Amino acid sequence: MTDSKIAAITDRIIERSRAAREAYLDKIERGRANGPARKRLSCGNLAHGFAACGSSDKEALAEGDAPNLGVISSYNEMLSAHEPYGTYLEPIKKAAHEAGMTAQFAGGVPAMCDGVTQGREGMDLSLFSRDVIAMSTAIALSHDMFDGAMCLGICDKIVPGLTIGALSFGQLPVIFIPAGPMTPGLPNAEKVRVRQLFAEGKVGRKELLEAESASYHSAGTCTFYGTANSNQMLMEIMGLHLPGSSFVNPNTPLRDALTNAAVKQLAAITSSGNYTPMAEVVNEKTIVNGMVGLLATGGSTNHAIHIMAMARAAGVIVNWQDLSDLSDAVPLMCRIYPNGLADINRFQAVGGMGYLMRELRAEGVLHDDVKTVMGDGGLEPYTQEPFLDEGKLVWRDAPKDSLDDGVLRPAKSAFSATGGMKLLTGNLGRCVIKVSAVKPEHRKVKAPAIVFETQDALQQAFKAGELDKDFVAVVRFQGPKACGMPELHKLTPPLGVLQDRGYKVALVTDGRMSGASGKIPAAIHLTPEALDQGPIGLVRNGDIVEVDAESGILQLHVDEQELATREHAKADLSESHDVMGRELFAPLRQTVGAAEEGATVFRW
Repeated sequence: MTDSKIAAITDRIIERSRAAREAYLDKIERGRANGPARKRLSCGNLAHGFAACGSSDKEALAEGDAPNLGVISSYNEMLSAHEPYGTYLEPIKKAAHEAGMTAQFAGGVPAMCDGVTQGREGMDLSLFSRDVIAMSTAIALSHDMFDGAMCLGICDKIVPGLTIGALSFGQLPVIFIPAGPMTPGLPNAEKVRVRQLFAEGKVGRKELLEAESASYHSAGTCTFYGTANSNQMLMEIMGLHLPGSSFVNPNTPLRDALTNAAVKQLAAITSSGNYTPMAEVVNEKTIVNGMVGLLATGGSTNHAIHIMAMARAAGVIVNWQDLSDLSDAVPLMCRIYPNGLADINRFQAVGGMGYLMRELRAEGVLHDDVKTVMGDGGLEPYTQEPFLDEGKLVWRDAPKDSLDDGVLRPAKSAFSATGGMKLLTGNLGRCVIKVSAVKPEHRKVKAPAIVFETQDALQQAFKAGELDKDFVAVVRFQGPKACGMPELHKLTPPLGVLQDRGYKVALVTDGRMSGASGKIPAAIHLTPEALDQGPIGLVRNGDIVEVDAESGILQLHVDEQELATREHAKADLSESHDVMGRELFAPLRQTVGAAEEGATVFRW
């Protein structure tokens, strides 16, 4: 039975979304085809669609009724997480043929790496890239050639973009196929130690690069629990992955077997007898399950933006209040870096998603009356894990007990009775804070503001020794309309050093921090942003700012009459560090939504 708090939150989401959801489902119904979609094409259209195929595929596509599966991939060689996808296409085609179907590569999507672009001009394009990926996905599926789709993507904006784009064609069955995390490298605690030493000038760039290279060392997803691995958790708990497939390492027999099985499962739900379109998999209860998983695992704050945008693409309207209220009802069961020292491989080894979902399901905080790519039997299949038995892929029950309760705990003895994210409100606006990685003694900071308009300016002040005191760093003009809402992780090492020195420090920003948000209390995604005349533009150096993650308060302690006399700060839009984002996306800037609405250029 579903927990009463979860049920009440879900009911209000269903009621709030009623009109939008009905409109979405009506659109999807109009897109359904009776038989293969390509039957609607003229001979000339169809000839273009299979002109480059081999003779047997050409014959099947021209005359047969067997479905054709489209592959959307984010493969590139620069992203370690996506490099394994370079070898996926031929095995996918082979598996489709074995299922009596055909498969075509439908299109590629861009896949930038936030790890490479941190602190660089390219980071201004990061959040906007999600909408480009969504449009690219929709373009690839727009040809009426496909009866089902496979989405190959891992990181940051890529999975949300693929999801948004695929939901535009929600009449199609869709399955997401992961590639898995890289094997463990340098322990996370040591990586953080070297980063902070570099921030203090105690080690050089050579030592820093050696540590970073030992941490990020091979093909596969980065092993910390950031947005990339939060994406994989999300796709599994929402029923868009095969059970237990999220965190199996690349280039292993089990990984290859899971990819083969995913294609054949898609083939099964594409056929008329078991037809399971994506629009029926992703609904209000599925979205709630995704948010529950995010909170139970201490996942990425990026999803305080992405889940909102993904939900709206399916006609479901959720907001930060829903996320915060769910957090009050969901136990925090995981400690994975940056919320602990273990990496995602350790989480997988000690019980993984099967253990997590069985516990959450038993506690009633997951909706079980949902469809998944496994069919309409609810989440029972997701309480199992895959393994190879004499080369054959089979599933068994996930471990009954966690093998390390320092990483993964039962729901009844969780690390915290509440989840890892909170909504903060006050006279500065609305924002989110990730509390799972912040120690209780650091969750309340009330101190003078020091205002910055770039993260480089804060770093310069740190290096000059100007920040050795209690303060709240206010970093503004970093929102989606200002410069694309870049992640601001260059702030983490200096602020971490100052906290370790015993100072009370916090961050308030209309920019992002993401899944790598660490031990510093960071009030992020503040809305309205400075460029929208948000109150953050009224803050001056020395103003007292209160960040209270326990009580949900974000307050500027300045008399209202004094505030009324102040003019909003104005951004210097010519600053070179963010010219790329401001120039390339200038036409979209005035149409992009607020962070709480998903910071998207789409209007559903």
